[in-house]
Amino acid sequence: MSDSDPKVIKQLLSDLRTFDKEKRRTAVMKLGMVGGEEAVRALIMAVKNHHEDLIVRGRAALMLGKLGDPRAVQPLIQALDAPGLQTPLNAAQALGKLGDPRAIQPLLTLLHSGNEKVREAALESLKRLGYKGMEPAQTIEQLTPEPEA
Repeated sequence: MSDSDPKVIKQLLSDLRTFDKEKRRTAVMKLGMVGGEEAVRALIMAVKNHHEDLIVRGRAALMLGKLGDPRAVQPLIQALDAPGLQTPLNAAQALGKLGDPRAIQPLLTLLHSGNEKVREAALESLKRLGYKGMEPAQTIEQLTPEPEA
């Protein structure tokens, strides 16, 4: 796909506003492949939309990481608290790809998540960001909360 075709972008943006969640899910992926200014703005709006389908939000976070636009950092940090698995997981991974140190503290907080995959994504992103605050021997198992008796 090429971002040089305004008709394609216009159709994808239209699909992102439809009631059909399958069309919205596809549109966010295609916008991430096309890239460009309008795609980044639309994906940021999708990841920030608390009323949006969780899969759409998760895919938007994923594609924002792929596009690498620094404007996505704050919306992705906010998406770490989203319900479900995919949005926080993809947001954590995307933040590692973006390389912005503002993500370190929110990712550290995410290490206390109840979900192992989310904790692993946060830890991997912290490594990508060059965070050295943890001892090398400190592993995900050591960061796992103890089950309550």
